[in-house]
Amino acid sequence: MKICGASVFGADFKFHEEDIRIRDGVFAPSVENAGPDNGAAGQEEEIVLRADDCYAIPGLIDIHFHGALNADVCDEDPAAFEKIAAYEASAGITAICPATLTLPVPVLEHVLSLGAAFAATPHPGADLVGFNMEGPFISRVKRGAQNEKYIMRCDVQTAERFYQASGGLLKIIGLAPEENPGFEAFIRNVRKKMRVSLAHTNADYDTAMQAFSAGASHAVHLYNAMSGLNHREPGVVGAVSDSPSVFAEIITDGIHVHPAAVRAAFRMNGEERMVLISDSLRCTGMPDGDYLLGGQMVVKKGRHCTLKKEGNLAGSVSNLADCMRTAVLEMNIPLETAVRCASINPARAIGIDDRRGSIEAGKKADVVLLRKDSTLSLAAVVKDGKVIVNRL
Repeated sequence: MKICGASVFGADFKFHEEDIRIRDGVFAPSVENAGPDNGAAGQEEEIVLRADDCYAIPGLIDIHFHGALNADVCDEDPAAFEKIAAYEASAGITAICPATLTLPVPVLEHVLSLGAAFAATPHPGADLVGFNMEGPFISRVKRGAQNEKYIMRCDVQTAERFYQASGGLLKIIGLAPEENPGFEAFIRNVRKKMRVSLAHTNADYDTAMQAFSAGASHAVHLYNAMSGLNHREPGVVGAVSDSPSVFAEIITDGIHVHPAAVRAAFRMNGEERMVLISDSLRCTGMPDGDYLLGGQMVVKKGRHCTLKKEGNLAGSVSNLADCMRTAVLEMNIPLETAVRCASINPARAIGIDDRRGSIEAGKKADVVLLRKDSTLSLAAVVKDGKVIVNRL
């Protein structure tokens, strides 16, 4: 396949006017860089996709979301994975690392094992490339929409059970260090198998810095469900800023974080370690109404989703592609920066950037075509070198 006429997002984080060549489901070298036979092989039967007036960007990667179309990855139902993966791929999110909720340990093990089985089975939707466990080792004070009933202290054996159940797909596990004595030893014991994130935590600056010094390398949805930035108490937000090896998720749905705070986060941390996430719930793609979230009822009303009883802001109702658009169109984040933070940055954050996240020879041929219009509307999605959405 060859994609022609598009402005292509390169590995240098800039757009270039060039063709994209795909062979056997991966990106092939351009003609200029190909060997004597590579550029011409199969030309007679080559499929050409014209993408004039479009941007061509890598398939997006959401490393923190829960569900869509009234399905949640924690439903303990294989069909939920299939429905969610199909929805995500149709929006241009071709790889997913869903987040689990705070639930009983056996339930979480079952969910992870179902995900591992789904990931190993061929399917047309987004590839399941990992799991991001928000709980259960979190803070009751900053639990947000997580179920307090199932919060527990961290321990290495439980984390290992989760890892084994996931078949090695557990990429990130959350931790509130201030609630877990011995958190430094825990981090050092598990960090070789999974990344430790500060998640739903009320830690002060010093405690957060201790966790990062011990090897924690990630922060779940910056600003949300964590101690905030104050000029005398910089909290987790300040600790993230002072820790150059830490990736910081941020929800750019236009509800969770004010545009000025989003721009400030990019200035504090640098675009190289910001990761756009959706944190989308099962009510994404659904009408307004009541929905279930980890044993609790939430209410979707427009772009908001809150716990029905307490009124806490829950996750979002926007997919990652729409969050990326919101970052560009409503928050004044440059398109090149937003694309980077929704593709290669999440790939690097969970260690899959050798195969995904950029349009480079040898990587999986996942491409999203966006029209150069006022809404960056979806024109096409190519996954594994095959067109799965075509609105050109």
